[in-house]
Formats: sequence, structure tokens, C-alpha cells
Amino acid sequence: MQKTFSPYQIFIITILTITQFTVILDFMVLSPLGAILLKELSITTAQFGMVVSAYAFSAGASGLLAAGFADKFDRKKLLLFFYIGFIIGTALCAIATDYIFLLTARIITGLFGGVIGSICYAIVTDLFKIEVRGRVMGFLQMAFAGSQVLGIPTGLYFANLMGWHSPFWLIVLLSIVIALVIAVKMKPIDSHLKLQKKVNALSHLGKTISQIQYLKAFAATTLLATGGFMLMPFASTYNVNNMGINLDDLPLLYMVTGVCSMATGPVIGKLSDSKGKFTVFLFGSILTIIIVLIYCNLGLTPLWGAMLISIFMFIGVSSRMIPSQALLSAVPSPQDRGAFMSINSSVMQVSGGIATFIAGTIIVQRDSGYLENYDRLGYVVSSAMVISAIMIYYLNGYVKAKIAKESKPAVEVGAA
Repeated sequence: MQKTFSPYQIFIITILTITQFTVILDFMVLSPLGAILLKELSITTAQFGMVVSAYAFSAGASGLLAAGFADKFDRKKLLLFFYIGFIIGTALCAIATDYIFLLTARIITGLFGGVIGSICYAIVTDLFKIEVRGRVMGFLQMAFAGSQVLGIPTGLYFANLMGWHSPFWLIVLLSIVIALVIAVKMKPIDSHLKLQKKVNALSHLGKTISQIQYLKAFAATTLLATGGFMLMPFASTYNVNNMGINLDDLPLLYMVTGVCSMATGPVIGKLSDSKGKFTVFLFGSILTIIIVLIYCNLGLTPLWGAMLISIFMFIGVSSRMIPSQALLSAVPSPQDRGAFMSINSSVMQVSGGIATFIAGTIIVQRDSGYLENYDRLGYVVSSAMVISAIMIYYLNGYVKAKIAKESKPAVEVGAA
């Protein structure tokens, strides 16, 4: 990493990864609090589901609302604005006393937190060339794995020790420190402002969503989000009731899987840069399809078997997400990056919510807790992966042609 990136670039990668980590941790930490919140706030399972989904849908809405303005400001200032809003939303979660208060707090957190990921990706695209972007995405992917390692164990530990509000206070304190570091150490990121034309936010949004290549990228994102959002919400229930994994062993299962994901993410990123992003994506797709079809047809399974399956599944998923994000980041023009990333983030959030709903209509839970039709879910997810691979293949061709066209004048000038 030291040979590939400058010290400042290493700082940017580190601070963006940690920023992403806090945002994802805020989302992940809510899941293990379900049993506590049902009792403490006297809410139903449907109400808890609304608390969880409220974040995703408000995040999707904010992505669209912010898209028109995303390229009009210094990305550092934009990141700080939304991150401070995220901190305020999380603090409101930490002081929530009833269902309506918590629901409102989650909506506010989603409105600000849902845009942060797109800003981080826009910064990466501005500061790093496509040749090394896979490696950067690989490190950013560690935020997802790290949140999985710490999300469930941390949430349960502090909730049991100091009450369910404490995990949110922990995130608030950590986020304040990160915000101060960004404010002091990060340089302005405003080169895209020189390319802006004098159009209003609505026109900029309309221009972005009307370009055919952008629409193809958004369609690919829709299918990329399908697999995770269809399987993840029901994974814990499936592991316990279908595979026979002890409830007390779930934190260990997630921790082992997360640690392996953290270790493999940078490696996958480096391979996507050296071997080709679509090549690694295709490998990840084939591996994930095989593992998903096995996983969704499992019966009683020992813990070590569940760990092995989960590790290979996350390797497959990471091998799809890291190179695809690097490719998608190369699709927009510099003056459209912020808007493109915001809309793309919104598409992922909304399509994830729809995918979760569809999965809920496919799966049927018996009185014993056993989930029926999980095999059908595997077939749907696998089909979506095949279609997304075809779409990414064409996007890869477009990106290659675009890079070749953009680099040609530079070669001619150098030769002259």
C-alpha cells in the first residue's frame, strides 16, 4: 500500500473506511437489539420492522433529493454536512424513549447517513485512478466486514451492560472524533466545480437520469443489490431454524465470517486491478451462485460447516461488489459523479427494500419457525446474478472504450 499510494492517499482511504464503518455499524447494531426493544418499548415485530426499514427508505429518498446538489459543493464540506446530520440522528436514537421517537430518529439518521456512502465513492473516484480503484474499494469494503464483526457482539454486550441506548452513544462519540479529523486533516475536494455549468439542481438531476449509460448502470445496481437484501434479513432465522445452529453461536458465526471478509477484501481489490475487474466479478458471481444454491438447500448443519459456507459466500459477494463498484465509479463524467453516486446509492437502498419485500412473499414460516421455500429464494437470487453479470459485461466494455478515448489525446500530447 505504501508503494502504491502517497501518505495523504493512505489517510483518505483510512478515514473514508472508518467513516463508512460508523455509518454501517449504526445500521447493523440495531438488529441484535430487536428482542430488547420489543420488551423495553412495548412494540410489535411489525413496528420493529418499520424501525429497521424506515432507515433504508429515508436513505433512498435522500439520495434522490441530494443528487441535484451533489456536484455543486466541495465534497469535503458535503461529507461533513451529512456526517454531522448523521451524528445528530444517532444521538436522537440514543435518547429515544418510545416507538415514535425512535422511528423519527431512524428516519433522520437515514436521511443523512444514506448519502455518506455515495459521497465517499465520489471522493474515491476524484482522487484515485481507475487502475488502482479496485484496491481502494477493497479497503472500503472492510467497513462492511468490520461492522459485521463488531455490530452484533458490540450491540449485545453494551446493551446488556448499560442499556440499549449505549451502543448508539458509542457510535456518536466515535463519529465526533472522525468528524473533527475530517475537518482538520482533509483537503478541499473541489476540482469538479470547475467543470460545472450554470444549471439548477433539478435540471442537473434530470440530465443525470436521462443518460442511457447511467440508466444501464442503475439497472445493474438494482440487480447487484438483490442477492444481499433477499438473503441477509432472513439469514439468522434460517441458520437457527433450518440449519440447527444454536442461537448463542450466531455471534461467533458472524465474527468469523467478518474477520475472513476483512482479510480477503484488500486482496480481492488488488486482484481486480491486476487481473481485470470483470474477470474477478465473473469469478465472484460463479462462486456465489454455487454457494447460494448449496446454502439455500441445506438441512441440519454443524457450526463449522455453516462457517465454511458463510466464508466462501462472503468471498464470492466481495468478489462481485468490489470490482463492480470500481467499474460503476468510472461510468459518470467528472461533473456528474456526485449526482450519479447519490442516485446509485438511492437505487441500491430502494431496490434492497423491494427485494426484501419480495423475499418475504416467497418465504413461508411454519409455526415451528422452519422457513419453507428458501430453495426458491436461492434460484431467484442466482437468476438475478446471471443477469447482472451480463449487464456488467457490457458496462465493462463501455468503461474500457471510455478510458481508451480519454487517454488517447494525452498519449498524443506526450508523444509530441
